Amino acid sequence: MVSRRALEIATAILTGGFGVAVVVSSFDNGIGWSAAGVDAGTFPFLTGVIIVAGSLYNLARGVLPGGTLASVPVAITGIELRRLAGLFVPAALFVALIPIVGMYVASAGYVFAVLALPRHQSLLRSLAMASATPLALYVVFERMFQVTLPHGALAAAAGL
Repeated sequence: MVSRRALEIATAILTGGFGVAVVVSSFDNGIGWSAAGVDAGTFPFLTGVIIVAGSLYNLARGVLPGGTLASVPVAITGIELRRLAGLFVPAALFVALIPIVGMYVASAGYVFAVLALPRHQSLLRSLAMASATPLALYVVFERMFQVTLPHGALAAAAGL
């Protein structure tokens, strides 16, 4: 079980980290005014500052005791946590595998994992959809839009 307080604190830290990353990356693009007007990093910098400020507020609300929802003892039960993991783990593996096996193999594996493993679809239907997904990605992106999707390190090692 996950307490509401822990969930609020973790979310505030995660969004705060994102805001800090936006602020830091804005410095590379320049903040302020130039001869052409506002530099490219100014608006992302301001957005990052707003995200950090909101995250600090949420962190304080989660840490400090009071009459907020952070005092609710259980926010996610074990069953809900398993459902959430069932959505998050395949998505995280999908993103992690793209640089290694490429977009096509990773997308086929992801579609198969979310359809067949929790038994939402039959094995045959899951295989058909997992095969159709990379084919559709190839046709739409590589042929129609002429945008190359990542092929992965394994394809590069094989010379493809």
